[in-house]
Amino acid sequence: KPDALTEVASHIPGARPDQLRLSPIQGIYEFTRGAEIAYVTSDGKYAIAGDLYDLTANDDLTETHRREVRQHLIAAVPETDMVIFGPKDPKYTVTVFTDVDCGYCRKLHSEIAEYNRLGVRVRYLMYPRTGPDTSSWTKAEQVVCSPDRNDALTRSKLGQELSARPCANNPVARTYALGRDFALDGTPAIVMANGELLPGYVPPDVLVKHLKDVTGK
Repeated sequence: KPDALTEVASHIPGARPDQLRLSPIQGIYEFTRGAEIAYVTSDGKYAIAGDLYDLTANDDLTETHRREVRQHLIAAVPETDMVIFGPKDPKYTVTVFTDVDCGYCRKLHSEIAEYNRLGVRVRYLMYPRTGPDTSSWTKAEQVVCSPDRNDALTRSKLGQELSARPCANNPVARTYALGRDFALDGTPAIVMANGELLPGYVPPDVLVKHLKDVTGK
């Protein structure tokens, strides 16, 4: 006889048992796909979208788990798949999904020296919002295939054309797929070390204040 998780998974198209776990509510299971979380009945007939709160503890249980999942997914990305700008001894590290053609991504990057000066190490993941076979995708591949990725990203965000050709096994498809798993609404999307996701542009001083509040340092 299959165990309970296998049984529930069998009722949900494309689901695996390891994507399910019991929720605090009897007969309801938590279903995780990428960093998206939903709740399903044991017969797979009903799904509930939205966050589950522990009212006694005043705690958003779904967001807590979502942050854990984001941390796990980001930790699995090697830094060789990133374009990194940072001081030698950073106080904080954030991971940012970016698109070279996005206006607010360009605004964020125009202030990269200030983020770095304030102790923030920025690890960029390429996320061309328009998807494969588009101009933004080609530019993202040109950035990560350039001998100097940092210079290439800066020039690309200034609207300059790059000469690098897209190379084999570059990380753009992988980091784009990760962004899809995160169900990103847009770029930039800033992921903090604790798994919190800050959508959109956040000025350097505001980001550092938030990082201080969260980390206590």
